Amino acid sequence: MTSAIRQTPLDTAIHHHAHDFHQIVIGLDGQAEFEIEGLGGSISALSGCIVPANHLHYYAGTGDNRQLILDLPQDALSLTGHHHELARLFDAPRFFDLDDPLARFLDFVLHELHQLAGQGALTTLHQERLATTLLGSLHARLASDASSTGRPLDLTALDRFIDRHLAGSLRVADLAAEACLSEAHFTVRFRAQTGLSPWRYVMRRRLQAANRLIRESHLPLSEIAALTGFTNQSALSRAFRRDYGHPPSQLRQTASRRLGSGLPTS
Repeated sequence: MTSAIRQTPLDTAIHHHAHDFHQIVIGLDGQAEFEIEGLGGSISALSGCIVPANHLHYYAGTGDNRQLILDLPQDALSLTGHHHELARLFDAPRFFDLDDPLARFLDFVLHELHQLAGQGALTTLHQERLATTLLGSLHARLASDASSTGRPLDLTALDRFIDRHLAGSLRVADLAAEACLSEAHFTVRFRAQTGLSPWRYVMRRRLQAANRLIRESHLPLSEIAALTGFTNQSALSRAFRRDYGHPPSQLRQTASRRLGSGLPTS
């Protein structure tokens, strides 16, 4: 698969899937809602989201809408070789806004797509060049908005905040607001302090809570998924298998035997 840049509206019905390539979605008109492995947010004109490969995501457009979508295989020219650092953009899903220079570059990209596609001259190589410039500009903005210096983040307070909102859609912006920092500043500080992206940390917290409920309760897996912020039981199973190497149903069987025998489950 080669990289591709396309414009398309999103259906107003909710759809979901996962694919083995990275994706960047930028709003052009109207609005769309996304939830990417439990991270929710909306995009409109000049804002967008990053969807890493193999991440289950739900999406729906609102009314008349149009998005610019970049499909990027993991071996794309824009993510390998001299540009390998740009792959860090896809460490975790996130939402972003375009500043004025990037908005002007977006206009240029749209002009190129319209002009060259109309002439039958939009080559794969030219799309790769456009994608590389856009990714490089995004990477520079999202990675360098802040330094890792400053007082340590209060992880205990953040844990309490996450746990209170575990059943809902938690955004990095919500955590940043709780820490009284900009989203970019918070992300850099958080990664420096914990070694994890905020999204990955929240996902680990969700899975730990789900693990505990599976071992210590008789709640159905579908209810545990809802209580811990997963869209459905399938999303919980997918994340659980990825982190623990086995599905939650296997742990449930073991826990049920222990609960039935009166043995401790720890």
